Amino acid sequence: MKILLVEDSATLRHVMCSYISAAGHEPVVAESGEGALQILEKNPVDMVIMDVEMPGLNGFETTQLIREWLGDHWIPIIFVTGRSEDSSLEAGIAAGGDDYLIKPISQIILNAKIRAMARITEMRKELSDLNDELTILSQRDGLTQLYNRRTFEEKAHEIWKLSQRNKEPFTIILLDIDFFKLYNDHYGHLAGDDCIREVAQTLLKCLSRAGDIVARYGGEEFVAILPNTPERGAIHICEVIRSAIERLGVKHRASLVNAVVTVSIGASVVNFTAGTDLEFQIDQADQALYKAKHNGRNRCCVKEYNPKSKILVIDDCEDAIASLNEKLRQHCSIISSCEPDECIALAEEFRPDMILLNMHLKGLNGQAFCARLQSNTVTAKIPLIIISSIETSELKALTEQVHATSCLQKPIDSEQLLAKVSQYIHPH
Repeated sequence: MKILLVEDSATLRHVMCSYISAAGHEPVVAESGEGALQILEKNPVDMVIMDVEMPGLNGFETTQLIREWLGDHWIPIIFVTGRSEDSSLEAGIAAGGDDYLIKPISQIILNAKIRAMARITEMRKELSDLNDELTILSQRDGLTQLYNRRTFEEKAHEIWKLSQRNKEPFTIILLDIDFFKLYNDHYGHLAGDDCIREVAQTLLKCLSRAGDIVARYGGEEFVAILPNTPERGAIHICEVIRSAIERLGVKHRASLVNAVVTVSIGASVVNFTAGTDLEFQIDQADQALYKAKHNGRNRCCVKEYNPKSKILVIDDCEDAIASLNEKLRQHCSIISSCEPDECIALAEEFRPDMILLNMHLKGLNGQAFCARLQSNTVTAKIPLIIISSIETSELKALTEQVHATSCLQKPIDSEQLLAKVSQYIHPH
């Protein structure tokens, strides 16, 4: 093991280094608490033996800093002290120490404590490995080793949030083995399990990007998330999956559509995730799957979700954006940003039907930004609604001053907001 010895006494350092080396370990030496912290930043060690009484940072203070810096990573720390009072021992344990050596140091006792700490380290590692295995097992479907439904839902929400933040397209795929109940009845449940495993492995081979998530959704149904995948990519990959499973050639004499196992696939694609939610998109994919089955099975149906109207919200308050999203989700899609340059770029790319601007955005000159919007050939034509918490009369005057279309006073009233949407957003 590599053992960090923190000791300000040159004599004791020399003696203890010889003991550590004689026991077959590698000593790494620091003369102070500050020096120990510098070493740990660059060189991981397996154990620390720490003098308590040192100039500068004492052993307790250094240990507290080490524990904070290491976080969940644990290494044993043994204190070395000339004090044997109960209060001193208690303070050391409270500071994060694991054991004590009382001066003068006995080589036999030092070796015994190192061995004991090494055993504890090994036991903790074994326990950590077992916990990791249990975590993996709890996340996986026992038959296919794909993610189970619970884990899928957790990871899907994470990817959804990332897609929202990055303003990327998002695809969700639902896949169902055609006439699987008839397959089970004809070939038996063991053959049915083999069939499910083969389909699962084929899915994994087809969806091999690092960000793709594949899970068993239940029974003979599978689900996949494809981040940053637009409609064209979704159509392509769905057909790749469908044809790959058909080419497996798993016989299915009970099927009403083919002599081999086939699948029906439904997918939902959303080009920007604001204005909708994950559950709605799963429902859209389910509807697409139903359509694929209704149209004869062994086929794909991709449904693209694009709200008719889009609103660009320029605000840095996540709660405010979430509130607007909740109020408007049934009517239009929300695109949000707090960066002026990005706002202009988003407006040029998505051509929103309305812009809502927080006039008091931190670091933004509201009047200057209004002028910038109105000088841009794209955004000048878009209705601009400014938002502020100032008095009504002042807000109306400001609206005229910056040549905005209209205004809303904070806190925003839902009825007034919807009235503005109805007034200024015209159906396509």
